[in-house]
Amino acid sequence: MADRKPLNILDDDDGDDPILSVVNIIDVFLVIIAVLLIAVMENPLNPFAMQDAVVIKNPGKENMEMLVKQGKELKQYKSSGKIGEGQGAKAGTAYRLKDGSMIYVPEGDSVD
Repeated sequence: MADRKPLNILDDDDGDDPILSVVNIIDVFLVIIAVLLIAVMENPLNPFAMQDAVVIKNPGKENMEMLVKQGKELKQYKSSGKIGEGQGAKAGTAYRLKDGSMIYVPEGDSVD
């Protein structure tokens, strides 16, 4: 019994166990799934989100599309490529200030 070696943690054979690498791979997949779920929940067109959202695809181009989400309803509008289409009357003028904000001045209303 004098030939017994003292136990050493570094000499443990658990490092060669293939099941431990499978457990590590499962942990990595759980982290990836959590990140993907967060990305889906942050999407403005998420069907579970209750806020309204507007998404414009290809702005200023001929194939521009606009997606409008109001509650659970999703509407898609496509651009015809024409400018000034429709009927109406001039309602006022919009001005862009140096700080980037916009001011709308209605036409025909006088300020006293």
